[in-house]
Parts: sequence; structure tokens; C-alpha cells
Amino acid sequence: MIIVCHFLLKNTKINGIALFPFILLKNAADKNNKFLINHEKIHLRQQIELLIIFFYAWYLLEYYFWLIKFRDPFLAYRRISFEREAYANEQDINYLKSKKLWSFFKYLK
Repeated sequence: MIIVCHFLLKNTKINGIALFPFILLKNAADKNNKFLINHEKIHLRQQIELLIIFFYAWYLLEYYFWLIKFRDPFLAYRRISFEREAYANEQDINYLKSKKLWSFFKYLK
């Protein structure tokens, strides 16, 4: 379910976020952004694959690992395996039809 939630995201650089089972968007116009929606749907699938709670735990652990290594929040965010998979495949609208279980593993580096 897609929800426009400007007040939660208004002071952030975030345009969308997947919090199972919802996709929260900053702007109503982003409902038509098929690549952003696909990116967030990839995250929803990742969350299901890791039984939701393990996704969030892994996401935070990986973020802080990269943050300590790079000392740059944006670089740390972009190095997270979940984000790397989502960014690499957001323009492939059919990606979720062929996505293999735990395919984010190949983005771990």
C-alpha cells in the first residue's frame, strides 16, 4: 500500500521509504515514479525474505559498519547491500518476477 506522508519525510532527503507493508512517499507526484516505486517494492521483498525484523537489524548493522569505515553517512547508505540491489535493479520493472531468494547477497562487498 502506498501512502503519501509528507509530514514524516518533509525535512529529509528521502523521497520514499519501505516500512513493511507500506511504501511511504514524500510527494503525491511520486506515485507515478515507477522507478522509485519499484525500488521500494524491492525493499519490501527483501523485508519479507528476512522475516522483516532481521532485515531491519541487518540494515542497521551494515549501515553502521560502512559508516565507521567511510565516516560519511551518504556513502554508508549507498554501500548497504539492500540499497545496492535496489538501485541496480530499480529501472527493471520486471525484476521482482525473476528475483531469486536473498539475491542481495551478491551485493555484499
